[in-house]
Amino acid sequence: MDIFAKCYADSLADEYRAMDLFPYFRELQSRQDVEVIMEGKRRIMLGSNNYLGLTVNPEIIEAGVKAMEEYGTGCSGSRLLNGTLVLHCRFEEELADFLGKEDVATFPAGFQANLGAISALVGQHDTAVCDRENHASIYDGCKLSYGKMVRFRHGDMGDLERRLKALPAETGAMVITDGVFSMGGDPARLPEICALAERYGARVMVDDAHGLGILGEGGRGTANHFGVEDKVDVITGTFSKSLASLGGFAAGDAKVVDYIRTSSRPYIFAASIPPASIAVATASLRYLRAHPELPRQLSDIAAYMRKKLLENDVKIMDGITPIIPIYTYEPVKTLKIQKELYERGVYVNATLPPACAPNECLLRCSLMATHTTALIDEAVDVIVDVLRKYEL
Repeated sequence: MDIFAKCYADSLADEYRAMDLFPYFRELQSRQDVEVIMEGKRRIMLGSNNYLGLTVNPEIIEAGVKAMEEYGTGCSGSRLLNGTLVLHCRFEEELADFLGKEDVATFPAGFQANLGAISALVGQHDTAVCDRENHASIYDGCKLSYGKMVRFRHGDMGDLERRLKALPAETGAMVITDGVFSMGGDPARLPEICALAERYGARVMVDDAHGLGILGEGGRGTANHFGVEDKVDVITGTFSKSLASLGGFAAGDAKVVDYIRTSSRPYIFAASIPPASIAVATASLRYLRAHPELPRQLSDIAAYMRKKLLENDVKIMDGITPIIPIYTYEPVKTLKIQKELYERGVYVNATLPPACAPNECLLRCSLMATHTTALIDEAVDVIVDVLRKYEL
């Protein structure tokens, strides 16, 4: 059998393309901002993870330009060998201090940070205990490890305790969870997770890709928000959201981070983060520290949009983050609504299986601290009009 046969077989993507409903790979022709030019037309951007709006900040852009001028375009090697710049080391020190951890290891991408940390830490006789709604990078990190993975029902502490209690006493265990879940926008129940992990001798890892810059004092993340920084053993995350760059990190005790640096294949065998990207992440972190009002500003605009949607009887999940899911349930209906919103100048993300459960499709709206109430009013008017047409 030809290994490429599956590539030429009919697929769901082909079916959606035939219906002119395929919603992905839209071409952006402007900066990542609250308003963009996409495929030749102005759209209100409600589908970006640029939570603090820093991708267009002149101060941060300048930091990237200067780094490229001084250090060139790339590092041409791994961190282990020739690819460690003073920029990497400086950023790791500053991020560790910000998160209240001893050390940080940086990776070329947030996805890779989870691959690298989990595959290094979960060994042959260990078990990763995962929330069912964890990000795909966590699942893939577990697959890359030599250990086992068991899953507990999303946010169900009773099920988590049953899973932990069933593990053999000689098994090393790590509970792994998103800090803020990327589709629903709900924070993990970290105080209860940490208490259960302590009771059963497990460690805790939190992927805070959608919590850093959003929750906690000055944007220090989900563990800080719940006051359990000392109970969370490893924090991973990305620079591609609040820090307006590209890259990822794993933070924890110095010995744990050093073990990741010297044992993780996705770390050892990958080229290091380019100078401009690490400089932008550093400038963004410094800007966040100098402007602790940004997370509050983001929270306020998210609360404003939630209020406007609820006033118009739009069904959303209650929440405190800038991720606002609007439930549309059926895949084809979801794609039709997303397409009509797009044509009317509002960009939101259509979320379909496997990113959500069947018949739990949704439109994932995500806000930036730089959105204005006028833009939200304009977007909500369009959203409400389209949803009513589809009796939602």
